[in-house]
Amino acid sequence: MASRAFYLLVSAIVLLSAIVVSDAAGSVGINYGRVANNLPSPEKVVELLKSQGINKVKLYDTSATVLNALANSGISVVVALPNELLEATATDQSAADNWVQSNITKFYPQTKIEGIAVGNEVFVDPKNTTKYLVLAMKNIHASLVKSKLDSAIKISSPIAFSALQNSYPSSAGSFKQELVEPVIKPMVDFLKETGSYLMVNAYPFFAYSANSDQISLDYALFKDNPGVVDSGNGLKYHSLFEAQIDAVFAAMSAIKYDDVKMVVTETGWPSMGDDNEIGASEENAASYNGNLVRKVLSGSGTPLRPRDPLNVYLFALFNENQKPGPTSERNYGLFYPNEQKVYNIPLTQEEIKGGQSTPVNTNTNWVPVAGEVSKTQVGQTWCVANGKADRKKLQDALDYACGEGGADCNAIQPGANCYNPNSLEAHASFAFNSYYQKKTRAAGTCEFGGAAYVVSQRPAYGNCEFPTGEH
Repeated sequence: MASRAFYLLVSAIVLLSAIVVSDAAGSVGINYGRVANNLPSPEKVVELLKSQGINKVKLYDTSATVLNALANSGISVVVALPNELLEATATDQSAADNWVQSNITKFYPQTKIEGIAVGNEVFVDPKNTTKYLVLAMKNIHASLVKSKLDSAIKISSPIAFSALQNSYPSSAGSFKQELVEPVIKPMVDFLKETGSYLMVNAYPFFAYSANSDQISLDYALFKDNPGVVDSGNGLKYHSLFEAQIDAVFAAMSAIKYDDVKMVVTETGWPSMGDDNEIGASEENAASYNGNLVRKVLSGSGTPLRPRDPLNVYLFALFNENQKPGPTSERNYGLFYPNEQKVYNIPLTQEEIKGGQSTPVNTNTNWVPVAGEVSKTQVGQTWCVANGKADRKKLQDALDYACGEGGADCNAIQPGANCYNPNSLEAHASFAFNSYYQKKTRAAGTCEFGGAAYVVSQRPAYGNCEFPTGEH
């Protein structure tokens, strides 16, 4: 009887542990690229990361200066072995051993290295290094085994989304046939054997920008939308990001690998782009990244893997002024090099619970002014206009709110208390907030196609006080 009771107790603990793990929130990290000549020192960067509650960072090298700055910070680090070293580490075990000694064991455990990205998007490397990838991964792992670090530090390699031959619908996801036998299967076998995970770089921005006539912007930005039903499996998708991730899962399933975890090692949205880079803007970048963080930290997975929390690394920490290519490449950062935010998004559970919004930095004649904190109800939020939004979009949204939307716009009529300042942004803010409060601050009721955002302090201007949803 005692043995049976013990067995039942252990079973209950295992079941409870499984439930806890499956309901846990995902994690949000950030890519710290340094292709720039105006960035703050690594020491300042570490302080910035800590001040923002960011405890996971991914690098593109093993800079001693950066790794020393990260020592004893509590920040988990993924480092990278660059593509140009793949051949040497693949063909010479001693080269792999020396690299691990010089770049990993020298800094661990003071610097909390948890992963090594062997190469980056190797399949699209113009120097054709694909044939060296798996051998390099195995040799680096063998070096970690010698240093007894193989259980603490996982090895993988970020693949570009372009490694897929098909991605739509998601259920038809498949890898390019020429990659499957030579490299995909051996790599995934290695990941399974070592308890590692697949690294994937996914950018819905690219798909949207190239197909904006077919893909809804709201769908690309995680905003309210009717959803897209996958004709293959009947699942409904409300975001392009989730559809892309499930396409990778489907591609893995197609080659009989259903039990390998995934981490999205790069995803983001540019705040600026060239004329032909449709959708690149501060507003859209704030929406994409902010809504993605909310999705990840909610603990929910994708339609195909709803119980698997998402783990992502945003791209990127800074705008990097020396990156080649189109304008967007230099404008993926959440921060300017002076450490000021390009736009505000929540990065932690605390910020989400506190109702942090995703406004865009802007200089306008009308800005929300905080009321007295002591009079602000905890959890109360308001809706205000986005001053950077297109004027026609603002006017159309204002007309809708005061018309079909049923907002109470009497206070912004000529002579009324909130008519002044007589500006489109001020009037739209009042109307948007009235609509938002009328809809009981429900999710998606402060969007107006990107013309509005939520704030957690009561806006006010002159004698005009914005109402709450309290009765």
